[in-house]
Amino acid sequence: MFKVVGVIGAGQMGSGIAHVFAQHAYQVLLYDISEAQLEKALKSIEQNLERQAKKGVIFETSIQGIMSRIGVTKDLNDFSACDLVVEAVNENEALKFDLFAKLDEIVGKDAILASNTSSISITRIAAVTKRPDKVIGMHFMNPVPIMQLVEVIRGLATSEETFQIISSLVAKLGKETAVSQDYPGFIVNRILIPMINEAVFALYERIATAEDIDKGMKLGTNQPMGPLTLADFIGLDTVLAICNVLHDGFKDPKYRPCPLLVNMVNAGYLGRKSGRGFYSY
Repeated sequence: MFKVVGVIGAGQMGSGIAHVFAQHAYQVLLYDISEAQLEKALKSIEQNLERQAKKGVIFETSIQGIMSRIGVTKDLNDFSACDLVVEAVNENEALKFDLFAKLDEIVGKDAILASNTSSISITRIAAVTKRPDKVIGMHFMNPVPIMQLVEVIRGLATSEETFQIISSLVAKLGKETAVSQDYPGFIVNRILIPMINEAVFALYERIATAEDIDKGMKLGTNQPMGPLTLADFIGLDTVLAICNVLHDGFKDPKYRPCPLLVNMVNAGYLGRKSGRGFYSY
């Protein structure tokens, strides 16, 4: 059992990952460069735990204990005590490379380094470290406390031992594993993002309104939310970043980002987090 799990990035994904680990009795250290973001994350985790308690998922009396297992820091050097680190920062390859190179020097030689990346090559991330056999992808789904899937991605150098340890860990977190080889987009986003991009093309080409595109996919294919609503929820900048990874990685024009998506990101219309995307919030 891991003694201390480090989580890098206190945004929606990072706070959700910290929540789940702490809920399952792991000691967690949550890192972010922003004090305000760390405070926001702790408040969000507590509110989500309270929602779980109201739904009967956890006991209300357990909330204080769960919160007590989450520490915060703005100093990466504090991760020297971690035997597992899960990185959950923006889909920015250069940023991830920089973090993994630094972490490789900070954590113990037996520590496992995992990335929550939804599209960037685990093999390339691992190559900036001296422990490529101990680098793996753990792609949690959003919202982390609710969604049951974790995509586990094996880089070319990921060892069987590392894979087995992480697969066992996912089960201990009460989640299911889907195993992917290390190709752009892995499983979920290789299928999901082109669908979202095609929905944007349908809007761009005035085939239908955003509302009717979403209604068609919700009621016609039994999806819980339409693709444009989902894009707003994910963040249009993240959707575009994954589109670009798929397009660059496969060199296939079918992954070309819709010009409307590019324009919206350039305009700062990023979805829920900016207050405006395909819908207003």
